[in-house]
This record gives sequence, structure tokens and C-alpha cells, in this order.
Amino acid sequence: MIRVTIFNEFKHEKEDERVKAIYPDGIHNALKKGLEDEEITVKTVTLDDEECGLTKEALDNTDVLMWWGHMAHDKVPDEVALRVRDAVHEGMGAVFLHSGHHSKPFKLLMGTSCNLTWREDGDYELVWVTKPSHPIAQGIGRFIKLEHEETYGEPFAIPEPEETVFIGSFENGEVFRAGCCFKRENGRIFYFQPGHETFPTYYNEDVIKTLKNAVHWANPVYRTKIDCPHVGKPLE
Repeated sequence: MIRVTIFNEFKHEKEDERVKAIYPDGIHNALKKGLEDEEITVKTVTLDDEECGLTKEALDNTDVLMWWGHMAHDKVPDEVALRVRDAVHEGMGAVFLHSGHHSKPFKLLMGTSCNLTWREDGDYELVWVTKPSHPIAQGIGRFIKLEHEETYGEPFAIPEPEETVFIGSFENGEVFRAGCCFKRENGRIFYFQPGHETFPTYYNEDVIKTLKNAVHWANPVYRTKIDCPHVGKPLE
């Protein structure tokens, strides 16, 4: 079984009736319901949990961390963000969703501002597959059509992705690198743009299929404590 932990702020759903109507049990539980199967088990944590539910023990028992955040990035303690960064360096997989591009852990892992352009008009989006041979794109056709999404646009201030699996195109012309793969030391990272809280994106079958594929892709291949050992005597 792949052990997935989903972090969600769980703020919008309690404070905005529009969001509550779409995700009455929270985005994290909608994702949990979509992702769990005979190969994936899911635990959910929120900002209100002690240490955001992301203790060292919790991360040690997580194969892939999925992160959704938006209105309370600053409420995540720095030590939790650093702990997540270190867990990825050691080999834990990470999938950052939508506005998670501005989360503390993602910015630490990217080393950049991760800024972009955006507007919330409810445009439709086509999420185009750019690498159909990639494991994350398996089972997806030429594109995923979303009737409504928050519009993100370039420039996206991230390091050049090692692989760009999806590019989003929006109703009024913007384009955006919507699915980006990175590796940091032993850990694999996938950023996936769709998922604004006022739209039912996480009920879309192709979106859930993509996220399941991402979980399998990010599942650790090699995981070890990062250290800088003194090797002592030379071999010869």
C-alpha cells in the first residue's frame, strides 16, 4: 500500500458558503474518497491539528504528501515547512495542488518566489497532455476539459521543470505550465494547477486519475536520512 497524507488548510470550507456547498466535508475528504483504492491508503490532516498533523513521525510514515493551501500559507509554522522539505530530500514524494504553489514547503523546495498571474472569472480550461508517455499522463486523453477554473498564467516563477506533463490553456487566452515534475535529492515532486476551491474540480474523473498516477510516480524509490558523514580513514 502507498501511504498518502493529505494536508488541507480546511478554512474556505468553513468560512465560505460557496465552497462548503461544493466540498461539505472539506477538499481533503473529497480527495481521500477519490484516491483511496486497493493500492492507496489515505490519512488527512489540517491546519488546526497540532503541528498541522505533520510531525516527524507522521512524515516518516508517509510515502506521498499531498498539499492544498491558499488563504493561510503564513499560518503554517516555519519548522513544519522545513520538516516537509527535509522529508522530501530524504525521499518522501510530494504533490502540490493549485494555490499550493505559494505554500512554504513548495517555495523552500523550489528556491524561488513561485509567483504567477491569475484572475478568477470562471473560464473553462483545457489541460493539455504534453508528454503522453509519462506515467502521470497514463489513461488521460489529449486533454482534460474543466468547465470552470481559476485562470493561472505565465510567467510562473519556478525553476525549469525536469518534465512538463501538462499545459493549461484558458478561455481568454492565457497558458500555464499546469503539471510540472521536479526531483530534490531523493524525493519526487509534482505540481498540478487545477483545483480552485469554488469549482468541483476534484470530482472530475480525469483529475482524480491524474492524481492517482502522480501518487504512484512520486512513491519513494529510495529513502534515507540525509547526512554528511565523515568517512575516517581512506580506503587505501
